[in-house]
Amino acid sequence: MKTIKGATTGFVSRTIFGTIAATWYDVPRVERNVALPGLIRSLKMMGNYGMTFAAIGGVYIGVERLLQNKRLKRDFVNGAVGGFVAGATVLGFKGRSIKTAISAGTALAVTSAVIDAGGQTTKN
Repeated sequence: MKTIKGATTGFVSRTIFGTIAATWYDVPRVERNVALPGLIRSLKMMGNYGMTFAAIGGVYIGVERLLQNKRLKRDFVNGAVGGFVAGATVLGFKGRSIKTAISAGTALAVTSAVIDAGGQTTKN
């Protein structure tokens, strides 16, 4: 249930962010046989941001919960591993490089570990 909640929250928040980001880019020129190209481009950008963050949130929470159930511990390691897996799989796949996967995974793992170890967690 938490995985679905995380993915949904990520999708909604990043779709809103995608809306804002879409307004910062120039609207493409009108092309032949394409109705409302600016709107289509904006909707694609919104969906791209939303689906990416939904995937990150879903993978992160899913892995974190899986580790919590298997290890029978609730500590910063679960979040760090979840962050690494989410960053490496989703952003690495999107960037299509091992370097991007390792960098993104490490960044999310460190961020999650620092927040959890510092006690500044939003978990119940």
